[in-house]
Amino acid sequence: MESDNTVRRVKAYGHQHNAARKSEELREPCSNNGCGEVKRKPTVSQLLLREETLLVAVVLFISLLWGLVHFSLQQLVVAKPTGEFSSTRAREHLDHITSVGPRPVGSRENEVQTVNYLLAQIESIREATAAGHHSISVDVQRPTGSFSIDFLGGFTSYYDKVTNIAVKLEPQGGAKHLMLANCHFDSVANSPGASDDAVSCAVMLEVLRALVNLSTPLLHGVVFLFNGAEENVLQASHGFITQHPWASQIRAFINLEAAGVGGKEVVFQTGPENPWLVQAYVHAAKHPFASVVGQEVFQSGVIPSDTDFRIYRDFGNIPGIDLAFIENGFIYHTKYDTPDRILTDSIQRAGDNIFAVLRHLAMSEKLADSSEYRHGNMVFFDLLGVFMVAYPARVGTIINYMAAMATFLYLGKKCSLPSGRYARELFCATGLAVLSWFVTLLSVLIVALLVTLMGKSMFWYNHFYMSVCLYGSASVGKMIFIHTLAKNLYYGVNCVSSDLHSLADLFFDVSLLLWCCALLYLTQRGLCSAYVPMLMVAFPLVGKLLLISEFRCKGSSSKYCILYLLGLALPYVHFMFLIWVVFEIFTPILGRSGTEIPPDVVLASLITLGTIFLFSYLLHFIYLAKSTKWILTGLGTIFMVMLILVSCGLFFPYSADPTAPRPKRIFVQHTTRILHRLDGTVEKRDSGLWINSFDYTGMRFVTPHVPEINDTVRTKCHEDLPFCGFPWFLPVKFLVKKNWYLPAPEVTPKSPLEFKLLSRDNTEWGTTKLSFEVKGPSHMSLYLMPHSGARLSGWSFGNGTPQFDLEGEYFIFYSHGLDAPAWNFWFEIQVNPCEKWIGMISVAIASHYFFGEDQKTPELNRILKRFPAWAFPSSWVSTYHLYRY
Repeated sequence: MESDNTVRRVKAYGHQHNAARKSEELREPCSNNGCGEVKRKPTVSQLLLREETLLVAVVLFISLLWGLVHFSLQQLVVAKPTGEFSSTRAREHLDHITSVGPRPVGSRENEVQTVNYLLAQIESIREATAAGHHSISVDVQRPTGSFSIDFLGGFTSYYDKVTNIAVKLEPQGGAKHLMLANCHFDSVANSPGASDDAVSCAVMLEVLRALVNLSTPLLHGVVFLFNGAEENVLQASHGFITQHPWASQIRAFINLEAAGVGGKEVVFQTGPENPWLVQAYVHAAKHPFASVVGQEVFQSGVIPSDTDFRIYRDFGNIPGIDLAFIENGFIYHTKYDTPDRILTDSIQRAGDNIFAVLRHLAMSEKLADSSEYRHGNMVFFDLLGVFMVAYPARVGTIINYMAAMATFLYLGKKCSLPSGRYARELFCATGLAVLSWFVTLLSVLIVALLVTLMGKSMFWYNHFYMSVCLYGSASVGKMIFIHTLAKNLYYGVNCVSSDLHSLADLFFDVSLLLWCCALLYLTQRGLCSAYVPMLMVAFPLVGKLLLISEFRCKGSSSKYCILYLLGLALPYVHFMFLIWVVFEIFTPILGRSGTEIPPDVVLASLITLGTIFLFSYLLHFIYLAKSTKWILTGLGTIFMVMLILVSCGLFFPYSADPTAPRPKRIFVQHTTRILHRLDGTVEKRDSGLWINSFDYTGMRFVTPHVPEINDTVRTKCHEDLPFCGFPWFLPVKFLVKKNWYLPAPEVTPKSPLEFKLLSRDNTEWGTTKLSFEVKGPSHMSLYLMPHSGARLSGWSFGNGTPQFDLEGEYFIFYSHGLDAPAWNFWFEIQVNPCEKWIGMISVAIASHYFFGEDQKTPELNRILKRFPAWAFPSSWVSTYHLYRY
């Protein structure tokens, strides 16, 4: 009986729906050869879309736009080079810088060989242009300093005699105001660092030569800073901007960085505020590539990375532009980051852009009084790298509200129809659309968790489009299935053409409303990225208004389909470009995001969200289609086949293919640990190979090649020891909680760590002051863990106030260049006399030998040879010493 009642209600809804729509359609004119006719009844011309027509149209539309995005990305140089910047000379510089191998801070390769080469090239340029309009001054700075930074949870950095090469280019008469261009020539250990960041220094050398040869003198000066300690968490830039005498004259900067290898360099940060800098880039850049979306995503902290931009902004209080290569991040910070992987056209476009923008800024009157133009932000983005769109954020706010107002006028007019049912229908349809989003996301996440539990996580790392086939087919199929059920069961209008056309219109309005809500939300939050939903509101709305007559007269004709998709083309192609950027950045990051974040869950979520956004205006077609049976069958088949292939382990995550390597990142340290009791005696002493996997798969794929590395040697965090009792190079233990410790002989560095307590004094204000002296390698990590009832009240680092208490621990990162003295520091401890305590503090120090004869041991070399070719084990020798006071 209940079933019969349901059928009657569905039929009754269909009849009422028909009657209401017909009464409205009788009053709607339709133009025919310039003469108005009264539309009496939907005719056979209002045909529904055939399933194959719908499939071909949508697939072709998406494929063409995706192809257009990829075509634009391949066009590295979109305008003919002017000849002022030579990529040939820049490549020669790149080859020379990287020929010495990895360049960690403190190494001879970084502090002597690279510095000598750069100085020789700068001197050559100076001698060749001595009679010109400009003068060149060179200063080699070796600063010492300390600062705290809220990166990776927050820690404190101390540096001693790191290297900066500062080159000032100015008119012969001198300059009061300076522009800064920054690159770094150091690299991480075990990587040649061609893209990060030798190529930027090579570009800067050639830009220096091009600028000094200008026939017209510059109005302002330009400082080219070749900094030698960026990989040590931005130390050299801090030393320059806080200590160098030229720093006070700098008004703005350009920072050249890399998060990938080659491709296009993208502007991903500007400001803070100072919209004139964006305007300068828009006006001057020969090959623009920029997005305010990237800026707001990066500054949100979602991407676990940072650049010298932060130092100049926070400690120098100057505005700037941050550029970086982002393509092929799979080999960033690995042995594969070599010069041959950087295309000459990538060097040419970067050089053309940097040269043009620096020349423009050095001739700009705004640089002299940049504070006058400080206020306000800019909305900026490029269209497929062809040209830039930029306008002030306040103008963007007006445009956004105008688009929202137009939407509400459009929807409000429909709500005022005599039938009065539209508002209720819109509300119900919006609820259905949002529900379909959550059900789709939940369903795909279940699939991702299933893949993870099967042990097949990261199958897509070397086969990205396989993840699209699995998670994309699941998300698209689920969305279509839900709306097909709604069309056939909830709305009960399975074969009535006029009602399906009304429903198609309704769900277009739903998509418009939801994008409008996103537009208003982002605008209210003051985010410049609100231009994206603005595009997704304005263009579809205009297109739909232009097609109203076509739709009423001829229904879902092929012509209507084509014109409707053309109206979506511009916002969709830009949105698909943003999707490409997201996956180009985040897919490689998931291969180095630690053992605790399930990467399939993250990737499946991103694919599903991308599908939901792209599918929004395509919902319109589901309600215009005669059927979706074969589409659902096809998607279901793709999903099941992919799930079977993934479960069978057909797709291996990693690859040693030299043309497209996908290495597994592993850290291997041969370490010796010595733990001391409160009385100074040795409590424990052991040695081993400490192994960290930097992705979710752990050592599962490595164990068959190196059987000793298995779950029996998994080690846990010792919570009573500073930083778990292991020599962490950076404070990333919260990301990498799965570690392996394979017993090995003790390490005996030729330059062992020397740690001394110089003094222990009770101060008149009731604290205990401990002073220390340390001698050791160029990289050390200091960990402080106050005991219960005690707290750090002061220290000799930064501004003197202990900062960034990481769950009761403090991390201090230390590095030095050549000929650095012993490291002296102190801290004060305040003890609560009302609490019982045993000892005040545990102090641990780790030494890291990243280069030279102390970097490797026979045991380390033997195990490294056994790792498979697709693994990249970054290795070095370390020690860990614990003292209690």
